Amino acid sequence: MSAPSPHIPVLLDEVVAALRPAQGELIVDGTFGAGGYTRALLDAGATVHAFDRDPTALENAQGWPELAETPPRLVLHRRAFADMAAALAEEGIARVDGIVLDIGVSSMQLDQADRGFSFAGDGPLDMRMDPDLPSAADFLNTADEAEIADVIYQYGEERQSRRIARAIVAARPLETTGQLARLVRKATGHKPHDKKDPATRTFQAIRIHVNGELEQLRGALAAAERLLAPGGRLVVVSFHSLEDRIVKRFMRDASGQAGGGSRHLPLAEAPPATFDKPLRAVRAGEAELARNPRARSAILRAATRTDADPREELIDG
Repeated sequence: MSAPSPHIPVLLDEVVAALRPAQGELIVDGTFGAGGYTRALLDAGATVHAFDRDPTALENAQGWPELAETPPRLVLHRRAFADMAAALAEEGIARVDGIVLDIGVSSMQLDQADRGFSFAGDGPLDMRMDPDLPSAADFLNTADEAEIADVIYQYGEERQSRRIARAIVAARPLETTGQLARLVRKATGHKPHDKKDPATRTFQAIRIHVNGELEQLRGALAAAERLLAPGGRLVVVSFHSLEDRIVKRFMRDASGQAGGGSRHLPLAEAPPATFDKPLRAVRAGEAELARNPRARSAILRAATRTDADPREELIDG
């Protein structure tokens, strides 16, 4: 009997269509979350190795019958998805048939005020996906003003980052999400009738920094290139431009779709493409948007592994 999943992830049908899970295949769910993708993959007959840094996320799978099968069709790893190649090597696994990554913060994390990911409800200034990491409060209360400003500018694309950083340092110590949100609004001159709350960009930036999200994404994409067997499928769902830019560039370069370089230099022989030309990017349809407004910013990119060897610079990096 299928175990229930408390949340249906965005673009579920599209993810399954791109992964094409088949009986007996081995697929990695790099971001287990509430288990929606994993549930669909198991129901299709695949074996799933599921990763998540958040121990509360993996608790959702306790009692799933696939954990108790012999051999188990569901294996849980409390590790970052950038570590998937090393984790699977420890299990004697060198190749997989598919990998899915759902980048960013989960609905469960956003909805829990005590996790500090959102300012919709006041909670501790935490934002950690992994409780062993330093918290957002640790960062904001100890980092110098220039570093805080750089984080907010680079990861939040916030033009008033220096003004916000100055206000943060002047108000330390900060302890709650409500304190930070009010401080950002005041520093940026936000008015109640303004359409977008400027705290959104600052919260995004700090969360990305605290969790090392973009570095983790780059590491996971490199690991996917090493792990996927020829014909294996890579599917990535991202939610903002910083993530999507990394995924788009990776798939473009890996599939040999990058530009030809300078016309003043001799053409170097292009390395063999490690992925076929990516599928057209997919966004949520109107029916899904009506059910789940959070899907509005989601974008799915997918590509299929060729039989070329992984690129050396990714292995070395």
